[in-house]
Amino acid sequence: MQNSHNKNNIRLLYFGLLSVAMVATTCTAQDLEPRSYTNIPIGMNFLVVGAAHSEGELSPAPTAPIENADISINAAVVGYAHTFALAGKSSKIDMTASRLCYKGSADFQGERVTADRCGYGDANIRLSWNFFGAPALKPADFATWKQGVVLGTSLQITAPTGNYDKDKLLNAGANRWVFRPGLGMSHKLGDWYYDLIASVRFYGDNDEYFNDVELEQDPQYTLQGHLIYNFSRGHWLSLNANFYFGGETHKNNIDSFDSQENSRFGMTYSAPINRSNSIKLYASTGVVTQVGSDFDTLGAVWQYIF
Repeated sequence: MQNSHNKNNIRLLYFGLLSVAMVATTCTAQDLEPRSYTNIPIGMNFLVVGAAHSEGELSPAPTAPIENADISINAAVVGYAHTFALAGKSSKIDMTASRLCYKGSADFQGERVTADRCGYGDANIRLSWNFFGAPALKPADFATWKQGVVLGTSLQITAPTGNYDKDKLLNAGANRWVFRPGLGMSHKLGDWYYDLIASVRFYGDNDEYFNDVELEQDPQYTLQGHLIYNFSRGHWLSLNANFYFGGETHKNNIDSFDSQENSRFGMTYSAPINRSNSIKLYASTGVVTQVGSDFDTLGAVWQYIF
């Protein structure tokens, strides 16, 4: 009986760590994305390579039997984007792939338990379309164009292509589809821009969750705001904030009581190196964290235009 009780406790620990680790996985995406809906010339290609480090505490759900949980994530990302015309307006398709390394630990019944894992993350593809105020322009025509209000929409799909093992505590892949539609607005006033973005993530089920459990998750909603000062073309600084809520998980139809109401604040700085190259630096931190990740994140991105 004692061995059975201990096994049940270990399973509860794993469920607790897996829940917060799954929440922490979304931290790599930031959901702080300035200038996502500004107009850019069509017929351009972008190659992006980046790296990010996130670390901090995790606030597990009330049902998770763990304390003092923390995790660190190192991520390397490569991406490609192409701009084109859709119904006479500017559009963009982008794709990203990542390599992730996690290291987490927590206190369980007076004992420190750790987990460490690396793997390839799930691939993302996103189509963005600025349907108002963003005419499809070649670079030569774009140079004289003046922005006002731009409205756009997007759909991002995350495919379960990453490394996943249902018998492991931490995984780089989530073994489920995620669909993320969004709406955004960008407005330029002199040298200032401001962006407002709303999106929602719809999660597919994971039928191979740890210990043969079926995992379901409610939609998660995100609101973003960005205030951007434009020094010159390609050279800008942004103050970023978001608020995201929802996303409660259910394991074998049992509620986990891990719905989130969290917010983050960050800064992004972008500077051109030459005509074809630029670099972007960003940092963010958790402001309000009820359940989920209270992380500090630092990252850098190199972009090549061709």
